[in-house]
Amino acid sequence: MKRTRFSESQIVAILRQADAGIKVKDLCREHGISEATYDNWKAKYGRWKWLIGNNRIWGQGCC
Repeated sequence: MKRTRFSESQIVAILRQADAGIKVKDLCREHGISEATYDNWKAKYGRWKWLIGNNRIWGQGCC
């Protein structure tokens, strides 16, 4: 099984940086990932950003 370089929390943090206005191209260069990897992460973890940021959902134990 392939080992990942980034944990899920690190991936979400990178996605949040892009939401904050940093250009995707600059983020990819800084973290050593391709833009295709960024797009895959956004598709896979895009919903996580909302879930992690919403403490009410995690606090209720529904997820």
